[in-house]
Amino acid sequence: MRARTRVLGSVRARWRVLVRLGLWSVLEAGQTFLIGYALARALDDGFLAGDARAGLLWLGAAGLAVGAGAYGTGRVYGVVAALVEPVRDRLVASVVGRGVREADAGALSRLTQQVEIARDTLAGLVLVSRSFLFTASGALIGLFSLAPLLLTVVVPPLLAGLCLFAATLRPLARRQEAFLAADEALAEDLGAVCPGLRDVTAAGAEARVAAGVAESIDAEQRAARALARWSVARVAALAVGGELPVVLLLATAPWLLGHGVTPGALVGALAYVTQSLLPALQNLVHGLGTSGSRLTVVLRRLAPPTASGVRRPQNRNNSLRATGTPPPGAPALALTSVTFAYGLAREPVLDGLDLSVPAGAHLAVVGPSGIGKSTLAGLVAGLLEAREGVIRVYGHAVPGPEAAASRVLIPQEAYVHGGTLAENLGLFRRDPVPEAELLAAAEAVGLTPLLRALGGPGGRVDPGALSAGERQLIALTRAYLSPAPLALLDEATCHLDPAAEARAERAFAARPGGTLVVVAHRISSARRAGRVLVLDGPRTACGTHDELLRTSALYRDLVGGWTAEPTAPVR
Repeated sequence: MRARTRVLGSVRARWRVLVRLGLWSVLEAGQTFLIGYALARALDDGFLAGDARAGLLWLGAAGLAVGAGAYGTGRVYGVVAALVEPVRDRLVASVVGRGVREADAGALSRLTQQVEIARDTLAGLVLVSRSFLFTASGALIGLFSLAPLLLTVVVPPLLAGLCLFAATLRPLARRQEAFLAADEALAEDLGAVCPGLRDVTAAGAEARVAAGVAESIDAEQRAARALARWSVARVAALAVGGELPVVLLLATAPWLLGHGVTPGALVGALAYVTQSLLPALQNLVHGLGTSGSRLTVVLRRLAPPTASGVRRPQNRNNSLRATGTPPPGAPALALTSVTFAYGLAREPVLDGLDLSVPAGAHLAVVGPSGIGKSTLAGLVAGLLEAREGVIRVYGHAVPGPEAAASRVLIPQEAYVHGGTLAENLGLFRRDPVPEAELLAAAEAVGLTPLLRALGGPGGRVDPGALSAGERQLIALTRAYLSPAPLALLDEATCHLDPAAEARAERAFAARPGGTLVVVAHRISSARRAGRVLVLDGPRTACGTHDELLRTSALYRDLVGGWTAEPTAPVR
C-alpha cells in the first residue's frame, strides 16, 4: 500500500503534466469523432445526394483529422515519459535503500525486473486508460450526433463487456502475484546457487541442488499457466463489448432505417465501432488486464513489509527492540545440536554444538585459527546454513526475516560507502538518525575524533582515504545505532588498538537491551566478557575466564600465548 500511495502521490504532484496529457489527448481524439461523422456526412450529404464534391470534402476533413491525431499521439508519448520516469526513479531509490538496510534477498529481482515492470506497466496503464476514455467519448458523442437511437444498440453490450472484464481483474491480480512470487523465489535460488557452483561440484551435491532449483522452475511454470488461462475471460469480454455491437447494428439495420436513421449514419456507426471502440476496448482489456494487475501486484511486493509480514524495527532514544515478539524468557541466542561442514564429504567444523546466550549477556568466542569461530558467526547471521540442528535469535528461527531484524553482524573488513558520515551511520535505520543520538553513539564507541576530522555528521566520506581502523569505527557505530539487539563482532576490532577496542566493546555491552557476541583476537576481549566459548572440537567448553583456566587445556594455552599489545593510535 505504501508503494502504491507513493506512486499515486508522485503522479498527482505532476498535475501540470496531466493537464498537458489531457490537451494532447483531446487533439488525438478529434480524429475519432470525425472518422464516423465525416463518413456519414460524405454519404448522406455528398455521394448519396449526388454531390461528389461535398463527399470528397468531408473525406478530406477526416484525413486531416487523422494527421492531427497522429501528431497528438506523438506528443502524448513524450508527456507519458515525463510522468512515469520520476516514479521509476523513486521506486529504484526505495528498493536499493531497503536492500542495503535489510540485506533483502529479493532485492535483485525487484531492482532488475519488478521496478522495470512497474515503469512499463504504469506507462501502459496511462496510455490505454487515456486512449479508451477519450476514444470512447469521441465515438459516443459521434453516435449521439448522428442519431441518439444508435446508442441504444451500441452502449448496452459495451457496458456488459466492460463489467465482465472488471470482474476478472481481482483473480487475474492474484495469479499475477503468484507468478511474481515464484519468479522472485527462482531468482533468489539462482542467486545462491550460481556463485557456489564450484562448491556444489566439489561436494557432489549436483543432484540435490538441481532438484531444489527444478522445484522453483516448476512452481513458476504452474503460476504462468494459471495466469494464461484467464486470457479466455478477456476474449469473452472483447466479444461482448466490441464485436457484439457490430452484429447488433447489422441485425437491427432495417429497424434503425425505419426509425429515421440514415444509411450514412448507420455506416458511420459501424465505423465508430470497428475503427474506434473495438480497438480501444482491445487495448484496454489487454493493457489494463495485464498492466493494471501487474502494477498492483508489483507495487504491493515492492512495498516494505508491514504488520502482516515483517515489521520494521525502530530505534528511539537508543532503545532497542527486536522485530516480532519473542517467547517469554527466550534467550538472545540459542543453538541446539548444530552441525556444519563445508561440503558433504568434509569433516564438520561444528558438530552437535549446543549454546545458550541470555538476553543482555556478553560472550567471547575464542579458539585457534580455522576452528570455526567465523563459521559460527556466519551461521548465526544466516550467511551459512547448518546441516543439522536449530539456531534461534530471540526465539526466531535462523534463517528468517525476524531473526535477521534482530541481529547485526560486523565483519573484519568493514564496509563504508561514499556520501555523508550521517548516511553511513544511519544505514540500518529506516529514518534519519537524530543528530543528538548520533553524536552520543559516536562518543560511546570512540568515533568522535574522526567525526570532528570529517567536519561533523554532514561531512563527506571518502572510503579510499580512510584507514582500516577508521572504517571499523564507522561500521561499529553504525551497528551500535542499529535497532537489532544482538550484535555479532567477528574480529570487527582487529584494526583498533587495545584501548579503542576496549571502549567499543564496553559500549556494545552497555547498550540498553543489547546482547554482545565477540569473536575475540585478544585475551583482553575474553577477560571483559561475562562468559567465554572455547571452540575445541569435541572438547568445546563454555564458562567464565576463571572456570576455563581450570577446565580447558586449550584455553590455558591460548591465554599463555596471548600477549597484550602496546597501545597505539588507531590504524
